[in-house]
Amino acid sequence: METISTAVQKTFISEDFLLRSETARILYHDYAKEMPIIDYHCHLPPDQIAEDRQFENLTQIWLYGDHYKWRAMRSNGIHERYCTGDASDWEKFEQWAATVPYTMRNPLYHWTHLELLRYFDIDILLNKDTAREIYDECSAKLRQPDYSVKSLLNRMNVKVICTTDDPTDALNYHSEISDSGFNIRVLPTFRPDKAMLLIDSPEDFKQYLSKLAKAAGIGEITSYEALLAAMQNRHDFFASMGGRLSDHGLEHIYSEFDEAAAREAFAAALRGEKPSAGQALAFKSVLLYDLAKLDHAKGWTQQFHLGALRNNNARMLRELGPDTGWDSIGDYSQAQALSKFLNKLDSTDQLAKTILYNLNPSDNEVIATMIGNYNDGSVAGKMQFGSGWWFLDQKDGMERQMNALSNMGLLSRFVGMLTDSRSFLSYPRHEYFRRILCNLIGQDVENGELPNDIPWLGKMVEDISYHNANKYFGF
Repeated sequence: METISTAVQKTFISEDFLLRSETARILYHDYAKEMPIIDYHCHLPPDQIAEDRQFENLTQIWLYGDHYKWRAMRSNGIHERYCTGDASDWEKFEQWAATVPYTMRNPLYHWTHLELLRYFDIDILLNKDTAREIYDECSAKLRQPDYSVKSLLNRMNVKVICTTDDPTDALNYHSEISDSGFNIRVLPTFRPDKAMLLIDSPEDFKQYLSKLAKAAGIGEITSYEALLAAMQNRHDFFASMGGRLSDHGLEHIYSEFDEAAAREAFAAALRGEKPSAGQALAFKSVLLYDLAKLDHAKGWTQQFHLGALRNNNARMLRELGPDTGWDSIGDYSQAQALSKFLNKLDSTDQLAKTILYNLNPSDNEVIATMIGNYNDGSVAGKMQFGSGWWFLDQKDGMERQMNALSNMGLLSRFVGMLTDSRSFLSYPRHEYFRRILCNLIGQDVENGELPNDIPWLGKMVEDISYHNANKYFGF
């Protein structure tokens, strides 16, 4: 196949990309670079791993479902037809390529060229002039056997993937993956958000209860106790399938533990009546607390993704549905409810290992200090300040998160990066994180703020990149 012309501008992604000192370069190249990847939170579709999907072209693997790119294209004046609409795959890619030069200083510009280089050995800049050549070469490679989904994961040295799954999921694709002998462990994560959040929509809640009862193999769920029994059943099932984590995507933690009001909310929803705001909050709080105790009993890790203001654009939500790029950072108050929730669990020594992710950077110091309240010496880094998430998984956001953690906790015990992605081409984000980490530490050494103890600093980098997560989750 004819290779892409070298007459166009070469990529800026050098071997020392983001590494601004000699110490940073040593830490990255000698310690971080070859560490395996544990992706302990993502949204990769397990069915596509099970079938070892072969994508037909670059648009299918790169643009389908990627609301990061859609938001950039819309901001660039690209019509919705080329984002989520009926334009051809080539037309969508062409419009994305034309947008890429306008994404400079957005992390998409870095990610785009890292992914082209690491997966496809494309070392030129993507723009409207190079779009056709890049699209054709990458699409041709994607149709080759060594570019199937499983091959792409192995190419990035991934060892463990934790998907995000509703309690009602049969996990049949996880079974298929395990039975196939695939060398990468693909494990489910228990995400029970619907059981809590749908209480505000009685008809949807009742439909969910029916689905949950069927999954648990029990009769109709007509009481809170039956709901909790069904959740226990599914929690046990997830554990039998290798699950070791739960996850909750919430605006803020729920911490109003009025059990009578919680049961009133449940009864009202079963009658088809919307509970009062106070009753609904009590229900969410009590159920979240009871589920957290299940996590502790099994030695799981619970994750809380806090602070997203979702579905802001009502018109586009009606037209396209959720998860299509209309979310933003919320400005919720976090500290008091978090303290109340974590303290209630800790008071009976039932607080599981916990990772707290915040979406609002103004909460960095809140989270960094909150985790210190409940580190009890039982596990190194029991309470974790999660990596920069969603709008914060870029250079500035990750540096600010690591600086807050360093100033108020132990960066050396951090479990590091995750993709939180739906894309099989997202794993260079781990490289991106590792380069930023090494540059941060290297700059301190160059400034005389840390000793030039390369073996110890190298160990610290290796731990954050891989070993801490491997030990912490107990896969």
